[in-house]
Amino acid sequence: MLCKTYCATCLGLTVVAITVETDISNGIGIQLVGLPDSAVRESLTRVLTAIRSYGYRIPGKKIVINLAPADIKKQGSAFDLAIAVTLICAITETEPVRMRDHLFLGELALDGSIRDVPGALPIAVYARDNGFTGCVMPYESAKEAVDIEGVNIYGVRCLADVMRILKEDDVSDLLMHRGQEDEAASGKTTGPDFKVVKGQSHAKRGFEIAAAGGHNIILIGSPGCGKTLMASCLPSILPPMEVEESIETSKIYSVAGKSIGSYGLLKTRPFRTPHNSASRVALLGGGPDALPGEISLAHNGVLYLDEIAQFSKVTLDLLRQPLEDGKIVISRARYRIEYPCSYMLVASMNPCPCGYYGDPSGRCRCTQTMVDNYMSRISGPLMDRIDMHIFVDRVAADDLTAAEASEPSAAIAERVSRARKIQLERFKTEPGVFTNAKMNAEMMTRYCRIGSSEKDFLCKLIDKLNLSARAYSRVLKLSRTIADMAGEEDITMQAISEAIQYRNLDRLER
Repeated sequence: MLCKTYCATCLGLTVVAITVETDISNGIGIQLVGLPDSAVRESLTRVLTAIRSYGYRIPGKKIVINLAPADIKKQGSAFDLAIAVTLICAITETEPVRMRDHLFLGELALDGSIRDVPGALPIAVYARDNGFTGCVMPYESAKEAVDIEGVNIYGVRCLADVMRILKEDDVSDLLMHRGQEDEAASGKTTGPDFKVVKGQSHAKRGFEIAAAGGHNIILIGSPGCGKTLMASCLPSILPPMEVEESIETSKIYSVAGKSIGSYGLLKTRPFRTPHNSASRVALLGGGPDALPGEISLAHNGVLYLDEIAQFSKVTLDLLRQPLEDGKIVISRARYRIEYPCSYMLVASMNPCPCGYYGDPSGRCRCTQTMVDNYMSRISGPLMDRIDMHIFVDRVAADDLTAAEASEPSAAIAERVSRARKIQLERFKTEPGVFTNAKMNAEMMTRYCRIGSSEKDFLCKLIDKLNLSARAYSRVLKLSRTIADMAGEEDITMQAISEAIQYRNLDRLER
Protein backbone atom coordinates (compact mmCIF):
# COMPACT_ATOMS: atom_id res chain seq x y z
CA MET A 1 0.00 0.00 0.00
CA LEU A 2 1.20 3.52 -0.84
CA CYS A 3 0.69 6.19 1.84
CA LYS A 4 1.79 9.80 1.78
CA THR A 5 1.75 12.87 3.97
CA TYR A 6 3.53 16.20 4.13
CA CYS A 7 6.43 17.78 5.96
CA ALA A 8 8.39 20.96 5.25
CA THR A 9 11.94 22.27 5.41
CA CYS A 10 13.39 25.77 5.56
CA LEU A 11 15.93 27.18 3.11
CA GLY A 12 16.67 30.36 4.97
CA LEU A 13 13.23 31.87 5.57
CA THR A 14 11.81 30.19 2.48
CA VAL A 15 9.71 27.11 3.28
CA VAL A 16 9.60 24.15 0.87
CA ALA A 17 6.89 21.50 1.28
CA ILE A 18 8.18 17.92 1.26
CA THR A 19 5.93 15.02 0.29
CA VAL A 20 6.77 11.86 2.26
CA GLU A 21 5.68 8.67 0.44
CA THR A 22 5.92 5.13 1.82
CA ASP A 23 5.21 2.01 -0.21
CA ILE A 24 5.20 -1.58 1.05
CA SER A 25 5.44 -4.27 -1.63
CA ASN A 26 6.79 -7.78 -2.20
CA GLY A 27 10.50 -8.18 -1.57
CA ILE A 28 12.93 -7.55 1.26
CA GLY A 29 14.72 -4.43 2.46
CA ILE A 30 14.16 -0.81 3.48
CA GLN A 31 15.22 2.12 1.31
CA LEU A 32 15.09 5.86 1.97
CA VAL A 33 15.44 7.95 -1.19
CA GLY A 34 15.03 11.61 -2.14
CA LEU A 35 18.52 13.09 -1.58
CA PRO A 36 18.65 12.69 2.24
CA ASP A 37 21.70 13.77 4.23
CA SER A 38 23.26 11.59 6.93
CA ALA A 39 20.91 12.87 9.67
CA VAL A 40 17.87 11.98 7.55
CA ARG A 41 19.28 8.55 6.63
CA GLU A 42 19.78 7.82 10.31
CA SER A 43 16.12 8.63 10.88
CA LEU A 44 15.20 5.13 9.69
CA THR A 45 16.79 3.58 12.76
CA ARG A 46 15.08 6.07 15.07
CA VAL A 47 11.69 5.66 13.39
CA LEU A 48 11.74 1.86 13.30
CA THR A 49 12.78 1.62 16.95
CA ALA A 50 10.14 4.17 18.03
CA ILE A 51 7.21 2.51 16.27
CA ARG A 52 8.28 -0.93 17.56
CA SER A 53 8.09 0.51 21.09
CA TYR A 54 4.40 1.18 20.41
CA GLY A 55 3.73 -2.42 19.36
CA TYR A 56 3.81 -2.06 15.58
CA ARG A 57 5.43 -4.93 13.72
CA ILE A 58 7.70 -4.12 10.80
CA PRO A 59 6.70 -6.48 7.92
CA GLY A 60 9.37 -8.53 6.22
CA LYS A 61 8.70 -6.88 2.86
CA LYS A 62 10.24 -4.24 0.65
CA ILE A 63 9.68 -0.80 2.11
CA VAL A 64 10.53 2.29 0.03
CA ILE A 65 10.32 5.76 1.57
CA ASN A 66 10.60 8.72 -0.80
CA LEU A 67 11.10 12.38 0.07
CA ALA A 68 9.93 14.54 -2.84
CA PRO A 69 11.00 16.68 -4.60
CA ALA A 70 14.14 14.63 -5.04
CA ASP A 71 16.34 17.50 -6.28
CA ILE A 72 16.33 19.32 -2.90
CA LYS A 73 18.77 18.02 -0.32
CA LYS A 74 16.96 17.03 2.87
CA GLN A 75 18.80 18.06 6.03
CA GLY A 76 18.05 17.69 9.73
CA SER A 77 15.82 15.46 11.82
CA ALA A 78 12.45 17.18 11.33
CA PHE A 79 11.32 14.53 8.82
CA ASP A 80 11.19 11.74 11.46
CA LEU A 81 7.57 12.27 12.41
CA ALA A 82 6.21 12.39 8.86
CA ILE A 83 8.16 9.24 7.97
CA ALA A 84 6.78 7.45 11.05
CA VAL A 85 3.20 8.49 10.23
CA THR A 86 3.32 7.19 6.65
CA LEU A 87 5.06 3.98 7.75
CA ILE A 88 2.46 3.24 10.45
CA CYS A 89 -0.41 3.95 8.07
CA ALA A 90 1.18 1.74 5.39
CA ILE A 91 1.61 -1.08 7.89
CA THR A 92 -1.99 -0.80 9.17
CA GLU A 93 -3.33 -0.13 5.67
CA THR A 94 -5.20 3.01 6.72
CA GLU A 95 -5.08 6.56 5.37
CA PRO A 96 -6.69 9.05 7.77
CA VAL A 97 -7.98 12.35 6.35
CA ARG A 98 -5.58 14.43 8.42
CA MET A 99 -2.64 12.82 6.61
CA ARG A 100 -3.60 14.73 3.47
CA ASP A 101 -4.17 18.26 4.85
CA HIS A 102 -1.74 18.48 7.77
CA LEU A 103 2.01 19.08 7.99
CA PHE A 104 3.96 16.80 10.35
CA LEU A 105 7.39 17.65 11.72
CA GLY A 106 9.45 16.57 14.70
CA GLU A 107 12.41 14.45 15.76
CA LEU A 108 11.62 11.04 17.24
CA ALA A 109 13.39 9.59 20.25
CA LEU A 110 13.78 5.82 20.53
CA ASP A 111 10.95 5.61 23.09
CA GLY A 112 8.53 7.49 20.79
CA SER A 113 8.79 10.88 22.48
CA ILE A 114 9.11 13.87 20.16
CA ARG A 115 11.86 16.44 20.39
CA ASP A 116 11.58 20.03 19.16
CA VAL A 117 13.03 21.16 15.84
CA PRO A 118 13.90 24.58 14.35
CA GLY A 119 11.77 26.40 11.81
CA ALA A 120 8.32 25.76 13.30
CA LEU A 121 7.11 29.35 12.94
CA PRO A 122 7.81 29.91 9.22
CA ILE A 123 6.44 26.42 8.50
CA ALA A 124 3.19 27.27 10.33
CA VAL A 125 2.87 30.49 8.30
CA TYR A 126 3.49 28.50 5.11
CA ALA A 127 0.82 25.95 6.08
CA ARG A 128 -1.73 28.72 6.64
CA ASP A 129 -0.94 30.44 3.36
CA ASN A 130 -1.02 27.24 1.30
CA GLY A 131 -4.31 25.69 2.32
CA PHE A 132 -3.22 23.22 5.00
CA THR A 133 -5.69 22.72 7.83
CA GLY A 134 -3.15 22.18 10.58
CA CYS A 135 0.39 21.48 11.70
CA VAL A 136 1.47 18.69 14.04
CA MET A 137 4.74 19.54 15.72
CA PRO A 138 6.63 19.08 19.01
CA TYR A 139 5.06 20.90 21.94
CA GLU A 140 8.05 23.20 22.53
CA SER A 141 8.21 24.11 18.85
CA ALA A 142 4.44 24.61 18.63
CA LYS A 143 4.59 27.31 21.32
CA GLU A 144 6.32 29.54 18.77
CA ALA A 145 3.34 29.37 16.41
CA VAL A 146 0.37 29.95 18.72
CA ASP A 147 -0.13 33.50 17.41
CA ILE A 148 -0.56 32.32 13.80
CA GLU A 149 -4.26 32.43 13.02
CA GLY A 150 -6.03 30.46 10.30
CA VAL A 151 -4.33 27.13 10.92
CA ASN A 152 -4.63 24.56 13.72
CA ILE A 153 -1.40 24.08 15.66
CA TYR A 154 -1.13 20.78 17.54
CA GLY A 155 1.57 20.41 20.16
CA VAL A 156 2.51 16.76 20.68
CA ARG A 157 4.90 15.17 23.15
CA CYS A 158 4.91 11.55 21.93
CA LEU A 159 3.86 9.30 19.07
CA ALA A 160 0.67 8.35 20.95
CA ASP A 161 -0.52 11.98 20.70
CA VAL A 162 0.07 11.91 16.95
CA MET A 163 -1.95 8.70 16.52
CA ARG A 164 -4.80 10.29 18.46
CA ILE A 165 -4.82 13.21 16.01
CA LEU A 166 -4.98 10.75 13.10
CA LYS A 167 -7.69 8.54 14.57
CA GLU A 168 -9.90 10.68 16.82
CA ASP A 169 -12.26 13.55 16.05
CA ASP A 170 -11.94 15.34 19.40
CA VAL A 171 -8.32 16.26 20.04
CA SER A 172 -8.97 19.79 21.28
CA ASP A 173 -6.72 19.16 24.27
CA LEU A 174 -3.75 18.98 21.89
CA LEU A 175 -4.57 22.26 20.17
CA MET A 176 -2.24 25.09 21.15
CA HIS A 177 -3.66 28.30 22.58
CA ARG A 178 -1.96 31.43 23.77
CA GLY A 179 -0.85 30.96 27.34
CA GLN A 180 -0.01 33.47 30.01
CA GLU A 181 2.39 35.99 28.52
CA ASP A 182 5.82 36.32 30.00
CA GLU A 183 8.16 39.27 29.68
CA ALA A 184 9.57 38.17 26.33
CA ALA A 185 6.11 37.60 24.87
CA SER A 186 4.48 40.78 26.17
CA GLY A 187 7.17 43.16 24.98
CA LYS A 188 8.41 44.19 28.43
CA THR A 189 12.11 44.85 28.65
CA THR A 190 14.60 44.23 31.40
CA GLY A 191 17.95 45.84 31.98
CA PRO A 192 19.35 49.22 33.05
CA ASP A 193 17.22 52.36 33.14
CA PHE A 194 18.48 55.75 31.93
CA LYS A 195 17.75 57.14 35.38
CA VAL A 196 20.98 55.50 36.61
CA VAL A 197 23.08 57.39 34.03
CA LYS A 198 24.65 60.44 35.64
CA GLY A 199 25.10 63.54 33.47
CA GLN A 200 25.74 62.91 29.75
CA SER A 201 22.66 64.88 28.69
CA HIS A 202 24.02 65.35 25.14
CA ALA A 203 24.59 61.61 24.66
CA LYS A 204 21.18 60.74 26.15
CA ARG A 205 19.54 63.19 23.77
CA GLY A 206 21.38 61.44 20.93
CA PHE A 207 20.07 58.03 22.04
CA GLU A 208 16.54 59.41 22.21
CA ILE A 209 16.76 60.71 18.62
CA ALA A 210 18.34 57.46 17.43
CA ALA A 211 15.59 55.38 19.06
CA ALA A 212 12.86 57.64 17.66
CA GLY A 213 14.04 57.32 14.05
CA GLY A 214 15.95 54.02 14.03
CA HIS A 215 19.26 55.75 13.30
CA ASN A 216 22.76 54.29 13.61
CA ILE A 217 24.91 55.83 16.33
CA ILE A 218 28.53 55.66 17.53
CA LEU A 219 29.86 56.86 20.89
CA ILE A 220 33.49 57.98 21.11
CA GLY A 221 34.97 58.67 24.54
CA SER A 222 37.51 57.74 27.17
CA PRO A 223 37.15 54.63 29.38
CA GLY A 224 34.63 54.87 32.22
CA CYS A 225 32.50 57.69 30.80
CA GLY A 226 29.39 55.53 30.50
CA LYS A 227 29.31 54.46 26.83
CA THR A 228 28.48 50.82 27.49
CA LEU A 229 25.98 51.65 30.24
CA MET A 230 24.05 54.04 28.00
CA ALA A 231 24.03 51.55 25.15
CA SER A 232 22.65 48.85 27.47
CA CYS A 233 19.85 51.27 28.49
CA LEU A 234 18.70 51.67 24.88
CA PRO A 235 16.22 48.70 24.93
CA SER A 236 14.33 50.39 27.77
CA ILE A 237 13.20 53.25 25.47
CA LEU A 238 12.48 51.27 22.30
CA PRO A 239 8.80 50.59 21.51
CA PRO A 240 7.49 47.02 21.10
CA MET A 241 7.56 45.63 17.59
CA GLU A 242 4.64 45.93 15.22
CA VAL A 243 2.95 42.64 14.25
CA GLU A 244 4.67 42.51 10.86
CA GLU A 245 8.06 43.19 12.45
CA SER A 246 7.41 40.62 15.17
CA ILE A 247 6.55 37.83 12.71
CA GLU A 248 9.60 38.49 10.53
CA THR A 249 12.03 38.64 13.46
CA SER A 250 10.51 35.57 15.13
CA LYS A 251 10.92 33.62 11.88
CA ILE A 252 14.65 34.31 11.93
CA TYR A 253 14.97 33.11 15.52
CA SER A 254 12.88 30.03 14.74
CA VAL A 255 15.07 29.05 11.78
CA ALA A 256 18.20 29.64 13.86
CA GLY A 257 16.85 27.39 16.64
CA LYS A 258 16.88 30.26 19.15
CA SER A 259 14.35 30.48 21.95
CA ILE A 260 11.59 33.03 21.28
CA GLY A 261 9.86 32.95 24.66
CA SER A 262 7.31 30.91 26.55
CA TYR A 263 4.46 31.53 24.11
CA GLY A 264 3.93 33.25 20.81
CA LEU A 265 5.89 35.75 18.80
CA LEU A 266 8.86 37.77 19.91
CA LYS A 267 7.63 41.19 21.02
CA THR A 268 10.78 42.67 22.56
CA ARG A 269 13.22 44.14 20.06
CA PRO A 270 16.44 42.09 19.87
CA PHE A 271 19.59 43.53 21.42
CA ARG A 272 22.60 41.58 20.13
CA THR A 273 26.10 42.17 21.52
CA PRO A 274 28.67 40.01 19.68
CA HIS A 275 32.22 39.98 21.06
CA ASN A 276 34.96 41.59 18.99
CA SER A 277 36.45 38.13 18.40
CA ALA A 278 33.32 37.06 16.49
CA SER A 279 34.08 35.49 13.12
CA ARG A 280 32.74 36.65 9.78
CA VAL A 281 30.25 33.75 9.70
CA ALA A 282 29.06 34.43 13.26
CA LEU A 283 28.42 38.08 12.42
CA LEU A 284 27.03 37.81 8.88
CA GLY A 285 25.66 34.26 8.81
CA GLY A 286 26.47 31.24 6.69
CA GLY A 287 28.34 28.07 7.58
CA PRO A 288 27.40 24.55 6.42
CA ASP A 289 23.69 25.09 7.17
CA ALA A 290 23.59 28.78 6.05
CA LEU A 291 22.16 29.91 9.40
CA PRO A 292 21.47 33.59 10.15
CA GLY A 293 24.23 35.59 11.82
CA GLU A 294 24.17 38.32 14.44
CA ILE A 295 23.13 41.03 11.98
CA SER A 296 20.00 39.03 11.05
CA LEU A 297 19.27 38.10 14.68
CA ALA A 298 19.31 41.87 15.36
CA HIS A 299 16.63 42.46 12.68
CA ASN A 300 14.19 45.18 13.81
CA GLY A 301 16.33 45.65 16.89
CA VAL A 302 19.84 46.70 17.88
CA LEU A 303 23.31 45.39 17.03
CA TYR A 304 25.74 46.75 19.62
CA LEU A 305 29.44 46.56 18.80
CA ASP A 306 31.37 47.46 21.94
CA GLU A 307 34.95 48.56 21.26
CA ILE A 308 34.25 48.47 17.55
CA ALA A 309 37.88 49.32 16.72
CA GLN A 310 38.90 45.89 18.08
CA PHE A 311 36.82 44.06 15.47
CA SER A 312 38.52 42.85 12.31
CA LYS A 313 38.57 45.67 9.76
CA VAL A 314 37.70 43.21 6.98
CA THR A 315 34.69 41.97 8.95
CA LEU A 316 33.49 45.51 9.69
CA ASP A 317 33.68 46.48 6.03
CA LEU A 318 31.43 43.54 5.20
CA LEU A 319 28.69 45.30 7.20
CA ARG A 320 28.53 48.14 4.70
CA GLN A 321 26.23 46.60 2.11
CA PRO A 322 23.81 45.01 4.65
CA LEU A 323 23.55 48.37 6.41
CA GLU A 324 22.56 49.99 3.12
CA ASP A 325 20.29 47.23 1.76
CA GLY A 326 18.73 45.88 4.96
CA LYS A 327 19.41 42.29 3.86
CA ILE A 328 22.26 39.79 3.57
CA VAL A 329 22.55 37.25 0.76
CA ILE A 330 24.39 33.97 1.40
CA SER A 331 25.33 32.31 -1.88
CA ARG A 332 26.41 28.72 -2.28
CA ALA A 333 26.93 26.49 -5.32
CA ARG A 334 23.46 24.91 -5.12
CA TYR A 335 21.38 27.62 -3.45
CA ARG A 336 21.07 31.30 -2.55
CA ILE A 337 19.59 32.34 0.79
CA GLU A 338 18.50 35.82 1.77
CA TYR A 339 17.98 37.01 5.35
CA PRO A 340 16.62 40.43 6.35
CA CYS A 341 18.89 42.52 8.58
CA SER A 342 17.34 45.91 9.10
CA TYR A 343 18.74 46.99 12.46
CA MET A 344 20.09 49.92 14.43
CA LEU A 345 23.87 49.81 14.58
CA VAL A 346 25.12 51.09 17.93
CA ALA A 347 28.88 51.21 18.44
CA SER A 348 31.31 52.55 21.01
CA MET A 349 35.05 53.10 20.94
CA ASN A 350 37.91 54.98 22.51
CA PRO A 351 39.35 57.99 20.66
CA CYS A 352 42.92 56.69 20.63
CA PRO A 353 45.02 53.62 21.56
CA CYS A 354 45.41 54.63 25.21
CA GLY A 355 41.80 55.80 25.36
CA TYR A 356 42.37 59.24 26.89
CA TYR A 357 42.68 61.56 23.92
CA GLY A 358 41.00 64.86 24.82
CA ASP A 359 40.63 63.90 28.49
CA PRO A 360 41.09 66.90 30.83
CA SER A 361 43.62 64.91 32.87
CA GLY A 362 46.10 65.26 30.00
CA ARG A 363 47.33 61.69 30.46
CA CYS A 364 47.19 60.91 26.72
CA ARG A 365 50.58 60.79 25.01
CA CYS A 366 49.38 59.51 21.63
CA THR A 367 50.57 61.39 18.57
CA GLN A 368 48.16 62.61 15.91
CA THR A 369 49.43 59.83 13.65
CA MET A 370 48.59 57.24 16.30
CA VAL A 371 45.11 58.72 16.72
CA ASP A 372 44.54 58.75 12.96
CA ASN A 373 45.74 55.15 12.60
CA TYR A 374 43.48 54.02 15.42
CA MET A 375 40.42 55.75 13.96
CA SER A 376 41.23 54.34 10.51
CA ARG A 377 40.37 50.87 11.81
CA ILE A 378 36.84 51.94 10.97
CA SER A 379 36.80 52.76 7.29
CA GLY A 380 35.42 56.03 5.98
CA PRO A 381 32.58 54.33 4.03
CA LEU A 382 31.40 52.53 7.18
CA MET A 383 31.60 55.69 9.30
CA ASP A 384 29.66 57.49 6.57
CA ARG A 385 26.81 55.02 7.08
CA ILE A 386 26.55 55.87 10.78
CA ASP A 387 24.09 58.73 11.19
CA MET A 388 25.22 60.08 14.55
CA HIS A 389 28.78 60.54 15.85
CA ILE A 390 28.67 61.49 19.53
CA PHE A 391 31.67 62.40 21.66
CA VAL A 392 31.24 61.46 25.31
CA ASP A 393 33.21 63.38 27.93
CA ARG A 394 34.12 62.22 31.39
CA VAL A 395 31.25 62.71 33.87
CA ALA A 396 31.64 65.87 35.95
CA ALA A 397 32.11 65.40 39.70
CA ASP A 398 28.90 67.34 40.51
CA ASP A 399 26.85 65.10 38.24
CA LEU A 400 28.53 61.95 39.52
CA THR A 401 27.81 62.70 43.18
CA ALA A 402 24.32 64.14 42.66
CA ALA A 403 21.73 62.45 44.86
CA GLU A 404 18.77 62.85 42.53
CA ALA A 405 18.19 60.35 39.75
CA SER A 406 18.23 61.33 36.10
CA GLU A 407 15.16 61.26 33.85
CA PRO A 408 13.76 57.69 33.81
CA SER A 409 13.50 55.61 30.67
CA ALA A 410 9.71 55.60 30.88
CA ALA A 411 9.54 59.35 30.20
CA ILE A 412 11.98 59.09 27.30
CA ALA A 413 10.17 56.05 25.89
CA GLU A 414 6.90 58.02 25.83
CA ARG A 415 8.45 60.71 23.61
CA VAL A 416 10.04 58.06 21.41
CA SER A 417 6.68 56.32 21.06
CA ARG A 418 4.97 59.55 19.96
CA ALA A 419 7.60 60.09 17.25
CA ARG A 420 7.30 56.47 16.10
CA LYS A 421 3.51 56.81 15.78
CA ILE A 422 3.98 59.79 13.47
CA GLN A 423 6.30 57.69 11.31
CA LEU A 424 3.95 54.69 11.28
CA GLU A 425 1.20 56.94 9.97
CA ARG A 426 3.56 58.49 7.41
CA PHE A 427 4.76 55.15 6.05
CA LYS A 428 1.49 53.19 6.29
CA THR A 429 1.47 52.81 2.50
CA GLU A 430 5.18 51.90 2.33
CA PRO A 431 5.55 48.14 2.98
CA GLY A 432 8.41 47.19 5.27
CA VAL A 433 9.26 50.80 6.23
CA PHE A 434 8.56 51.84 9.82
CA THR A 435 11.14 54.54 10.62
CA ASN A 436 12.72 57.59 9.00
CA ALA A 437 16.11 55.89 8.84
CA LYS A 438 14.77 53.34 6.33
CA MET A 439 13.51 55.88 3.78
CA ASN A 440 14.81 55.50 0.24
CA ALA A 441 15.55 58.39 -2.13
CA GLU A 442 12.02 58.49 -3.52
CA MET A 443 10.49 58.64 -0.05
CA MET A 444 12.89 61.40 0.99
CA THR A 445 11.69 63.50 -1.96
CA ARG A 446 8.11 63.17 -0.66
CA TYR A 447 8.60 63.37 3.09
CA CYS A 448 11.73 65.52 3.58
CA ARG A 449 10.88 68.69 1.68
CA ILE A 450 12.61 71.82 3.03
CA GLY A 451 12.09 75.53 2.48
CA SER A 452 14.39 77.80 0.48
CA SER A 453 16.14 79.29 3.53
CA GLU A 454 16.69 75.81 5.04
CA LYS A 455 17.99 74.63 1.65
CA ASP A 456 20.50 77.50 1.42
CA PHE A 457 21.65 76.85 4.99
CA LEU A 458 22.11 73.14 4.31
CA CYS A 459 24.02 73.80 1.06
CA LYS A 460 26.52 75.98 2.91
CA LEU A 461 27.03 73.31 5.56
CA ILE A 462 27.56 70.61 2.91
CA ASP A 463 30.29 72.66 1.25
CA LYS A 464 31.91 73.66 4.55
CA LEU A 465 31.97 70.13 6.01
CA ASN A 466 32.57 68.34 2.67
CA LEU A 467 29.64 66.00 3.26
CA SER A 468 29.10 63.12 0.84
CA ALA A 469 25.75 62.51 -0.86
CA ARG A 470 25.13 59.69 1.62
CA ALA A 471 25.97 61.91 4.58
CA TYR A 472 23.59 64.56 3.22
CA SER A 473 20.73 62.06 3.00
CA ARG A 474 21.39 60.85 6.54
CA VAL A 475 21.45 64.41 7.88
CA LEU A 476 18.12 65.02 6.17
CA LYS A 477 16.60 61.85 7.65
CA LEU A 478 17.93 62.81 11.07
CA SER A 479 16.42 66.28 10.68
CA ARG A 480 13.08 64.68 9.81
CA THR A 481 13.20 62.67 13.05
CA ILE A 482 14.10 65.71 15.17
CA ALA A 483 11.22 67.63 13.59
CA ASP A 484 8.86 64.73 14.34
CA MET A 485 9.95 64.75 17.98
CA ALA A 486 9.18 68.47 18.15
CA GLY A 487 5.78 67.91 16.53
CA GLU A 488 6.76 69.95 13.47
CA GLU A 489 5.18 69.11 10.13
CA ASP A 490 8.08 70.61 8.16
CA ILE A 491 11.83 70.28 8.70
CA THR A 492 12.97 73.42 10.48
CA MET A 493 16.30 75.24 10.60
CA GLN A 494 16.65 74.19 14.24
CA ALA A 495 16.23 70.51 13.31
CA ILE A 496 18.90 70.76 10.61
CA SER A 497 21.27 72.61 12.97
CA GLU A 498 20.97 69.89 15.61
CA ALA A 499 21.29 67.08 13.06
CA ILE A 500 24.46 68.49 11.52
CA GLN A 501 26.20 68.49 14.92
CA TYR A 502 26.33 64.70 14.79
CA ARG A 503 28.43 64.62 11.58
CA ASN A 504 31.49 66.56 12.79
CA LEU A 505 34.69 64.61 13.58
CA ASP A 506 36.95 67.67 13.98
CA ARG A 507 37.47 66.90 17.67
CA LEU A 508 39.87 64.13 16.66
CA GLU A 509 42.22 66.62 15.04
CA ARG A 510 44.73 68.56 17.11
